[in-house]
Amino acid sequence: MEGRSGDGARPLRRALSRGQWATVALAVGLTLAAAVVEVIAARDVAAFVVSAAALAALAALVGESIEQVGERLGPGATGLLQSCLGNLPELFVGVFALRAGLVGVVRAALVGSVLASTLLVLGVCFLAGGLRHGTQHFDSESPRMIGTLLLLAVAALLVPTLAARLATPAAAHEAALSDASAVLLVIVYLTSIPFWLRGGAVTGPDDQYCRQGGIEVWPIGLSVGLLAVAGVGAAFVSDWFVNALEPATRSLGLSDTFTGLVIVAIASNAVENAGGIRFALRSRPDYAISTVLNSPLQVALLLTPALVLADRLVGTGGLTLVFPPLQVAALAVSTVVMTTVVYDGEYTWLEGVALIGLYAIIAAAFWWG
Repeated sequence: MEGRSGDGARPLRRALSRGQWATVALAVGLTLAAAVVEVIAARDVAAFVVSAAALAALAALVGESIEQVGERLGPGATGLLQSCLGNLPELFVGVFALRAGLVGVVRAALVGSVLASTLLVLGVCFLAGGLRHGTQHFDSESPRMIGTLLLLAVAALLVPTLAARLATPAAAHEAALSDASAVLLVIVYLTSIPFWLRGGAVTGPDDQYCRQGGIEVWPIGLSVGLLAVAGVGAAFVSDWFVNALEPATRSLGLSDTFTGLVIVAIASNAVENAGGIRFALRSRPDYAISTVLNSPLQVALLLTPALVLADRLVGTGGLTLVFPPLQVAALAVSTVVMTTVVYDGEYTWLEGVALIGLYAIIAAAFWWG
């Protein structure tokens, strides 16, 4: 591994394979096309499709770049880096939507991001990795810790929601209770960072995979550079995607809740979704699970409380941790099921089918709004 990864002076054209160059070219081309659509102010289904395609191409580029960076980091740090960059589009989308007063869409998108990662994307990873490589084994300490922290986040939503719905004395102080809970969630997330930077239960790069000649390692400067550029590009394209989203969904007859919970959530998390599936296909379950599950953890412990607090400055102040009961229940069910599935440290393709099926059932419950 050292001999290959240390060759940082080799020409750029030799550092990337033909397929990797094709990925870069496709991402650049589709991003430029999405920018042109945005400049001419096209707001229709075609603009929606172009922006979605650009986001998918950038997701593929980020997935390739993060895998290269992962050759020098452990699964925990790799997943943390991926989820940080991957959630930038959702942060920007949330802020812009709050400024426009679209509190319901933001709330549904936050819930949908957790549901999509813990059920749909994790299920696709299990299905793809299980069918291709059979039963996969991984260290379960980090996934179990993620499940515990996600349950804490669900409780932070459940308590304000119950306080408001049951008309308790705390219901008159909904905003104050939400703000206090949001601050505590951020503190919990910050205290968890050292655990993930140490790789959770697994530390250090995947040396065995490198020795087996799994992939050609890029120079570190190229890996970080492409990762940063693709992450920033994904943020802009996500904004353009949402600009075209409302007219497109109105033309298609979709409700605001379903749009936020399914379409916006999946599109804005495409970066880490693609990366996790790539790891699963390459029989790297620790990296796949860390990449996929770090995203909902960041959404629940950092992005959601951050947007609640930011709404006091940039929005109407209407975003609190009081969510519709069905959304909170769906979060609780998905978190419990995810924690149960990863607890034994192995997965099969059939578990992936079950997770995808549960996601489809929950999404169907929100089809009408």
